[in-house]
Amino acid sequence: MGRIIAIANQKGGVGKTTTAINLAASLAALEKKVLIVDADPQANATSGIGIDTRQIKCTVYDCLIDGRDPSEALLGCGIDNLSVLPSNIDLVGAEIEMLERPEREKILKNILGRISGNFDYIIIDCSPSLGLLTVNALTAANSVIIPVQCEYFALEGLGKLLNTIKIIQNNLNPDLEIEGFLLTMYDSRLRLSNQVAEEVNKHFQQMVFQTIIQRNVKLSEAPSFGQPAILYDADSRGTVNYLNLARELIEKQEVRVNA
Repeated sequence: MGRIIAIANQKGGVGKTTTAINLAASLAALEKKVLIVDADPQANATSGIGIDTRQIKCTVYDCLIDGRDPSEALLGCGIDNLSVLPSNIDLVGAEIEMLERPEREKILKNILGRISGNFDYIIIDCSPSLGLLTVNALTAANSVIIPVQCEYFALEGLGKLLNTIKIIQNNLNPDLEIEGFLLTMYDSRLRLSNQVAEEVNKHFQQMVFQTIIQRNVKLSEAPSFGQPAILYDADSRGTVNYLNLARELIEKQEVRVNA
């Protein structure tokens, strides 16, 4: 069974999609079989990996709402070991359509249960909200990575997210763990970046990833070319950061398995 990791923070612009794409591509480069699940109606993880959202015949929406087999929706993206369960704008209506369904919080869990045995890691890119799609992602996941940008108001809203995680642990998914807090958009020259990093480490201590994602132009440019940073510029700082994060994640998993 693959380890399912949701990347969640209801705050927009913290690096969720950047992390989903680049962590998944880095894990694939380290010879792990990886699936990106795009659970965001904006479909940035789908387009950012080079898939034209207008050409897709079957998406995560069709699996959630029409019961389509997820293996019909899987797409390759020209990167060895990496597949995508894509999204498009149709997903906007999914939350309303799911409301009347029995066990509506577990629909994605059941979908991923059919294919998780084919992958080492499944990375879910969540939408910037705490709605039913994000609840589905957290219910399906083994763990959650929480990106925190090293900017003003970084910790705002984290309490709400942690409260949602606690509710899901208590009612829907008792095995859900916090994989770690990931510091993103870090600029060592800025006092604010250092203050935020210090604050997050003070609050969450061992739960913070050692790897920090530094602010990097190549990371920002890569999605407009439909590529993860590792393909766009293999030597960039962003590529190195995400490869280090992937190695840290694999190490944590190995410790977990051997414990």
